[in-house]
Amino acid sequence: MKKRQLTLISLILMIFTSIFNFVNIPRAFYLMGYAAILWYVIAAICFFLPFAFMVAEFGSAFPNAKGGIYTWMSESVNPKFAFVGIVMWYTSFISWMLNTSSIIWIPISTAIFGVDKTQNWHLLGLNDVQTLGILASLLVIVVTYIASRGLGKFKLITSIGGSAMLLASFILIVGGSLILLLNGHPLQPLSFLSLLKSPDAQYATGIGTLSFSVFAVFAFGGIEIISGLVDQTKNPEKTFPRGVTISAILITLVYCLGIFVTGMFTNWNHVFAGDHVNLGNEAFLVMNNFGYQLGIALNFSNGVATEIGLWTARYIGFSMFLALMGAFTTVVFSPIKQLVEGTPEKLWYKPLRKLKNGLPVNAMMGQALLVIAFILLVSFGGQNAKAFFQVVISMTNVAISLPYLFIAYAYFMFRKNEQKQGTFTFFKQKRTAVAAAIVVLLTVGLAIVFTVIAPVLQGKAMTTIWMIIGPVIFAALALIIYGRYEKKEL
Repeated sequence: MKKRQLTLISLILMIFTSIFNFVNIPRAFYLMGYAAILWYVIAAICFFLPFAFMVAEFGSAFPNAKGGIYTWMSESVNPKFAFVGIVMWYTSFISWMLNTSSIIWIPISTAIFGVDKTQNWHLLGLNDVQTLGILASLLVIVVTYIASRGLGKFKLITSIGGSAMLLASFILIVGGSLILLLNGHPLQPLSFLSLLKSPDAQYATGIGTLSFSVFAVFAFGGIEIISGLVDQTKNPEKTFPRGVTISAILITLVYCLGIFVTGMFTNWNHVFAGDHVNLGNEAFLVMNNFGYQLGIALNFSNGVATEIGLWTARYIGFSMFLALMGAFTTVVFSPIKQLVEGTPEKLWYKPLRKLKNGLPVNAMMGQALLVIAFILLVSFGGQNAKAFFQVVISMTNVAISLPYLFIAYAYFMFRKNEQKQGTFTFFKQKRTAVAAAIVVLLTVGLAIVFTVIAPVLQGKAMTTIWMIIGPVIFAALALIIYGRYEKKEL
């Protein structure tokens, strides 16, 4: 029976739903206002498009590679580089779990109350951040236990949550446009300067503005998932480049239009001023304000407009909770399984490779303890909620961006040495391929550097330390593990 192949439309839909994330719209406006639009366009051109074609070429060249990105890097550079690279890739999921387990309580609170009340939660005399740390630790334990029982593939939950978040983007763009028509003017003043400078003083400086670039790169994260789609695409030499290009334009357009429309109903100083706003609750504040401003624009009473705002925020809270829970149950077992099973068997102690229900349960338990340790260290570090979420989001952005450097360098070596080619090659000339790899390396590398430097210049050295401590520890651990493996093989 002939396998059904992806058409251009189905390929575009698959790429769009895998990469687009509604939360990146309100977060971008919170950090940069209208100025975020320029950075999203730059990230799409300098990162998304070239990197997508790179991983597509890798996927085509190594279609049956059980090790995935480990095989790409091992064949293109060497096994040691590949192992450090895949550990860096795995580290990004540790940061993601730290981030998600802490932030997920905000959509839960919003789904119930219509507003974020987590800053008023105090468990056993602990402050709000410490309370979130304890709740996040409990969530990691519960989700790990459920996933280890073989119940980790909650695809339906993820699908429902993801679809609801896509619908939220449509509601925001259409509703925001309607508010503009009814009001006759944007609530956030629009000028040439506002397209270049952030309304937030923290991101208004040169380094501050450049540090936002890592958020723009992060908005297009997950591109590596398309590497396996080349051989599933009908007439890939023509269809795949068109699909990726159209997807990049479509995703960028929705992001930019969403950011622009957010300014139609959001006055930055009225909505985001104050310590109650952070990188965990900004999306709910935006959508609460959206509902309220829509009600006011339609000439409803203040009470009715307030209720519309609360129910709009509840919708986003419930949708995000479903999307995050579905993703969490997969992330708890999938990356660790790839790390342990996709690398040489002798790298790991036997108990870590032990499988139960097809999953490395012992490794998952060790992973849970590791994530909890990071959660408690950061949450009991003395920050307020605003600083806490700034740290965990920045840690996640840097950790998720780092593996792209390893993959881009592996591609640089892959094409420079004219190694094994697959059925799909987008960059026909070696010099074009090498240039594309350099552009990605510079884009991601500089974004990480500026993100790490910015807090130091703002007198927040601990934020910088937290951003680099995870990758440094895991890189050192990877080298120690690989060194032990090399001694065994001698």
